[in-house]
Amino acid sequence: MRSNATEQDCVFCAIARGDIPSDSVYSDDQVVAFRDINPQAPSHVLVAPRRHVASVNQLKDDGELLGRVMSVAVTVAQAEDLAASGYRLATNHGRDGAQTVPHLHVHVLGGRALSGRLG
Repeated sequence: MRSNATEQDCVFCAIARGDIPSDSVYSDDQVVAFRDINPQAPSHVLVAPRRHVASVNQLKDDGELLGRVMSVAVTVAQAEDLAASGYRLATNHGRDGAQTVPHLHVHVLGGRALSGRLG
């Protein structure tokens, strides 16, 4: 993960601007959601703020945007018909947390029983 990425060279910012095509699932003035190009489950959607936010650490004092991202993640899970059987929401921070794109995003995963029990 490149920690010094800026909005100009961030792949998720380019997707949010429409510069890079994506399989869009949801879009509003604050948040975008699109299918992961390397899905880890039958349904794997990424939900990201439009503005460049490197990681969840930078939203600790922005509860409004953090809440919006999570609300859209739940909306996406419901639209993907995952609510009845269950789904996982996950975000990564930093190298040791396996963050590979330096732009906050929440993974919405479901459509099968997920391994790697977290709690």
